[in-house]
Amino acid sequence: MNKPINILCCLMLISGVGQAQNTPENPQVTLHTSKGDIRIELFQDKAPLSVENFLQYARDGFYDGTIFHRVISHFMIQGGGFVMDAQSKSMQEKATREPIQNEATNGLSNRRGTIAMARTTDPHSATAQFFLNVEINTNLDHTAPADSRAWGYAVFGKVTSGIEVMDDIRFVPTDSRDTPLETVTINSVEIH
Repeated sequence: MNKPINILCCLMLISGVGQAQNTPENPQVTLHTSKGDIRIELFQDKAPLSVENFLQYARDGFYDGTIFHRVISHFMIQGGGFVMDAQSKSMQEKATREPIQNEATNGLSNRRGTIAMARTTDPHSATAQFFLNVEINTNLDHTAPADSRAWGYAVFGKVTSGIEVMDDIRFVPTDSRDTPLETVTINSVEIH
């Protein structure tokens, strides 16, 4: 009695019925930084709004020349929103598109090597800025929609190569406001 079921299962597997067909691979990007390259896999299925938002900024060349403006060696490195003005040697914030909806409810955790959307105290205020978790930061995960902190920060990808570059950036000297004393630039973002 089990034989017909087993044969049917085998036929389904051989024919491909019941399997995901033509599933597109997750998008990949490379952050070409002044410290080296960081390759990132973006989780389109889990964070479609965040991924499309990031990719659109990348396609527009928005990230070219931006800097990692906030670095906390035991926490994260944040970039994607400021450029360094050559004359004044001060950071200038870039104008962005409208904010996106927070996708921190997607079940992804702020683990070491993941990339997440940066935002203000408003849970749904993320625009272009992002951060790379250099440590396990599960305290940033979604726990409830009750308040800003509990809403969490939306993870939308992970580093697949160049983790040593991320670590080089995390250890650059900073001032008392966590601003790097050495400018670390995102030269460009390449979409693969």
